[in-house]
Amino acid sequence: MKKILLIGREFGSGASTVADKIARRLGWTLLDHALPREIARLAHVSPDVCERLEERVDPWLHRLVNIIWRGSFEQNPPLSDMAVLDTDRLVSLIKQVIEQTIAAGPCVIVGRGAPYFLHDRADTLCVFLYASRERRFRRVLERAGNAAEATRLVDTMDEERRKFTKHYFGSEWSDRRFFDAMINTAIGDDATVEVIFHLLNTVNQNEEAGKQ
Repeated sequence: MKKILLIGREFGSGASTVADKIARRLGWTLLDHALPREIARLAHVSPDVCERLEERVDPWLHRLVNIIWRGSFEQNPPLSDMAVLDTDRLVSLIKQVIEQTIAAGPCVIVGRGAPYFLHDRADTLCVFLYASRERRFRRVLERAGNAAEATRLVDTMDEERRKFTKHYFGSEWSDRRFFDAMINTAIGDDATVEVIFHLLNTVNQNEEAGKQ
C-alpha cells in the first residue's frame, strides 16, 4: 500500500499548491513549508536562517549551504548564522525530519531529496511535476513581483538542485527512473491533483488485488 507520496518538481511548476490540495483531500501530513521550522528547532537556529538553506552546494564557501528556501526574496543571512548549518548537517537533519514524519503516518513530501534516499521503499509513490519555462516564469513572477528576480530564480534554482542531488545522493536530478510518473502542470493544478489521485488509487487497488 502506497502511503507516502513524494513530489519532485521543477521550480515554479506549482508543486507546493498541488501537494497542499492532495494532503488536505487525503487527510495526510504535508511536509513542505513546515520543514525549515522543524530543522531550525533541531539545529537551535532561527527559522529565518533555515528558510534560506536548501538544495544547493555553494562553491564560494566549499560545501556550505547558501540558498533561498522555496525562493524567498530576502537578503542572505550573516555568515555567523549560516555556518551553523553546513551541507552535511543540513542533509542529515532533512533526512531525520522526513523519517520522523513517515513514522507518524501517511504523508506528502515535496522535494528535499526524498525521491532519492527513499527510492527503495515499497510504500512510496513518486511523481515529478514540470512545466514550460514561460508558465513557470509567470507563476514565480506572481510571487516575486519582479521580472528580473523571477527570471533569475527560474534560470538558476533547478541547476542548483541538480548539483545538490548529484553531490549528496549520487543521482541525476529529474532522472525518470526515480519517478512513477512525470506530469506537465500545464493541465492545471486541479487536473494535476486528479491525475495523481487516479494514479495513487490505481496502484493501491492493483496491489490489493495482487494479494488476493
